[in-house]
Amino acid sequence: MLKNYKMTISYDGTRYDGWQKQKNTENTIQGKLETLLSRMAGTEISVHGSGRTDAGVHALGQTANFRMDTELSEKELLDTINEYLPDDIAVLDLKAASDRFHSRFGAVGKVYRYRLYVGGGKPVFDRKYVWQLSEKPDIDNMRAAADFLVGQHDFRAFCGNRHMKKSTVRRLDRIKIEESQDGARLDLIFEGNGFLQNMVRILVGTLVECGLGLRDPKDMERILASGERRLAGQTAPAKGLTLMEVNY
Repeated sequence: MLKNYKMTISYDGTRYDGWQKQKNTENTIQGKLETLLSRMAGTEISVHGSGRTDAGVHALGQTANFRMDTELSEKELLDTINEYLPDDIAVLDLKAASDRFHSRFGAVGKVYRYRLYVGGGKPVFDRKYVWQLSEKPDIDNMRAAADFLVGQHDFRAFCGNRHMKKSTVRRLDRIKIEESQDGARLDLIFEGNGFLQNMVRILVGTLVECGLGLRDPKDMERILASGERRLAGQTAPAKGLTLMEVNY
């Protein structure tokens, strides 16, 4: 009997061309999962993710679903998948879901974390997961700027797709900026009902510019109202971003 399975996936996105399967590359997370599951099932299996992560972006809690007819138990299926996946992709949890469950259409919110390294020296062991800044930004200025961004707004100015035709209105429930105990790292936590292409990375780049004194926190109001990508800050590197959780 064909069952609908929900799985939670963790991956290091460093060497992948993003989540979404593409015609010009086989090196995607979705592609790796579909190839393995199709081989196991003996027929083509489609994997639906909660959303796309860009090339180089990581995940601790990506959610996906697929339909498969198998005699394996949930644990046997989970163990077999993990046995044959590359070492930088892992399925953390796998359960049969209701027939109507869809990882993308059912999602009501996501949590992302962006990590900055602001300590001295080189972060040798963290280099693939942080954006290293040459100087420490003013955290108070970053928090002041973040306050203007929380709530429901048109985030077109923070969208990497200049030809976006669908609505660019999203709700940001919180932006939390946490400093590590040793002061060497800053974690920016973004929670909202949905995110546009490159949105978190552009938000981070803009907040960092506020922290470095390159723009005023009050500029956020003007940038939001303009809808102009060119008025927002740089797009932060992909390697510092991690999808932490998808909420249903």
